[in-house]
Amino acid sequence: MHALTALEIDSELASRGREIDAVTATLLELDRHPGLVLLRGFPPTGGTAQQWRPIEQLLDLMWEDFGRIQAILDQARVVRAQRTKLTDADRAELTRLLRDRPHEAARTAIPMAQRSLTGPGEQVLFVGIADTLERMRTAFPQIARFLDAVDAANTRVLAALKPVQAELTRLGGITPELRAIADAVTDMLSRSATDPLSLNTSEIDSRAAELVRRIERESHDLAELRVLSEQWPTAIEQTRDRLGAIGKVVDRGALAREQVQEKIHTAPLPAHRDETGPLRRELDALADGPPDTRAAFALRELRRRIAAAHTRAEQALELAQGLLDRRAELRGRLAAYQAKAARLGVSEEQDVLSANRIATGLLGRVPCDLAAVTRAITDYQQVVAEVSGRRG
Repeated sequence: MHALTALEIDSELASRGREIDAVTATLLELDRHPGLVLLRGFPPTGGTAQQWRPIEQLLDLMWEDFGRIQAILDQARVVRAQRTKLTDADRAELTRLLRDRPHEAARTAIPMAQRSLTGPGEQVLFVGIADTLERMRTAFPQIARFLDAVDAANTRVLAALKPVQAELTRLGGITPELRAIADAVTDMLSRSATDPLSLNTSEIDSRAAELVRRIERESHDLAELRVLSEQWPTAIEQTRDRLGAIGKVVDRGALAREQVQEKIHTAPLPAHRDETGPLRRELDALADGPPDTRAAFALRELRRRIAAAHTRAEQALELAQGLLDRRAELRGRLAAYQAKAARLGVSEEQDVLSANRIATGLLGRVPCDLAAVTRAITDYQQVVAEVSGRRG
């Protein structure tokens, strides 16, 4: 190797020094990377741990390489500082240090079967500044990408859960649902800290959104409880009104059911019992007690059961009323077709009269068969159309 001149040696020492300064700043910044801080604080598990092992080896190797480069440069600086005017031997040594591979990096024993009788018993790996820097440049992007991915996943979880945590702090763990939400948050934070790469963006967003919905519902329920406690007499009276509304629906349903059984041929409709008695007794017991948190919970639950009872009563009413409405609708449809037949001048035609008598007779029966009436009215409509078509 051709020896460098003194000017070339000084220039290269300065250039390599600037490179090492830049590498030092980058490595110190990398050492403070949030992803690396997380991995050091919470030993990784799962898929993150599997991906971290080779990256950790690369990171350790990069620090070792950094130390090797520094050692070579320090040795070269010592040689250069010994003399103002370099001798040929000095220049050769400095050229070797700066351009060759002067640093022993590792020794590896050679298996006996691979040795010769007079050959060495181990292999010695030597490295230099150029090849070591190139290895560091290759490793750095892989390490940085991995740490960025770890930090991005953890940061996304923290940001997504921040409003949930704030609301939990405001509300406290006073209900089973709030405690369940807090446990879910803790589980997600733990997974984010130890295995962040197992969480993809859509999973993070969907799980956080569900927790937000749950805590919003619970917050709304707690606000409702506060209102119930603060306006206890009004809440009791409102609940009595809701019970009274159920009784009215039940009465209407019973009347409609009786009319159906009298006027319409159908399977027996289920009798809907009035559920307000037990509910009213529970309400009376609450009204006599103190309006504390326990009573507010009980009143809210009672209101939910009252709402469910009201829905069942309305469904029973709708079932019976629907049959009565269907009968009324068929009566109106037949009247409309009769008017149409008269307008077309075919109402006295034999076929029309016969179809009309059948439909009218079926509709007038008590109880009447709605399916048979529907078919008869459809037949009547078709006959009117056919007769008027022939006449036209």
